[in-house]
Amino acid sequence: MSEIKLFDIKDGVRLLTSSEVLLERELQTLIEKNMETFFGVRFLKSEYSITNGRMDSIGIDENNCPVIFEYKRSSNENVINQGLFYLDWLLDHKADFKLLVIEKMGRKAAELIDWSVPCVICVANDFTKYDVHAVNQMQRNIKLVKYRKYGGELMLFEHLNAPMVQPMDRANAEDQRRGNGQKTHIEKLAAAPAALRTLYEDICNYVESLGDDIVSNQLKLYLAYKKVQNLVCIEIYSRQLILYLKLNPDTVNLEEGFTRDMRNIGHYGTGDLQVIVRSSEDFEKAKKLIERAYSEA
Repeated sequence: MSEIKLFDIKDGVRLLTSSEVLLERELQTLIEKNMETFFGVRFLKSEYSITNGRMDSIGIDENNCPVIFEYKRSSNENVINQGLFYLDWLLDHKADFKLLVIEKMGRKAAELIDWSVPCVICVANDFTKYDVHAVNQMQRNIKLVKYRKYGGELMLFEHLNAPMVQPMDRANAEDQRRGNGQKTHIEKLAAAPAALRTLYEDICNYVESLGDDIVSNQLKLYLAYKKVQNLVCIEIYSRQLILYLKLNPDTVNLEEGFTRDMRNIGHYGTGDLQVIVRSSEDFEKAKKLIERAYSEA
């Protein structure tokens, strides 16, 4: 694993060393109070009781996917297997999670729940190389996050893995389409003209080339690329691709037919700047905006 070093460069250069490990409850409280800032997840409930256990924290991310948080209490605790058990339980009890979202956020939010890529985030003071290898072999959406505390003012979260989550299978896609009458992202991609599919692949390859810290999430209606939070969302239409970028439209010279301010307009995906890509020329123009979304995320 890579070693992270922090330096204080005010009044000279001084290496900062991590201080005491936070108590598990102290860490949990800190994350629950700042979950959206730290991880882009809206907090729902602490100590969520289920049939055979209790999830430490549970929330819902910006793509409306469930997120389970587990905090490693001791070096010999297998928090990964525990998180995997909770994830499988949640997939078998979707109605229970929906009731929780209705209680905390309302019925409208509950109708938007997306089960494409539910996630487990395991947080600990340390993980072994075997932990990282294990989650990479599982091919499940399990993320390992190592924390370090520096004095009383600094907290570092190091994301140790970027899981490559498999897109939902065709049967699941068809079930979801029957539920809302709308074709899924995967179905739209399969039906798109060959030239549009090529353009889509070019955009995906370009976004993925920007950094190893980018993760793709295949949702029902769009593809999202994210670091901690989404930076690019892609929707497919019959003759064009729509990108939503995490950029402030006020910082962009908007061009009619190409870019649009979406702050007060409802849309799938996240991001306030819409970019319409119909051709390779549009894609070339969009590259600078995509790069900005990546560097500012």
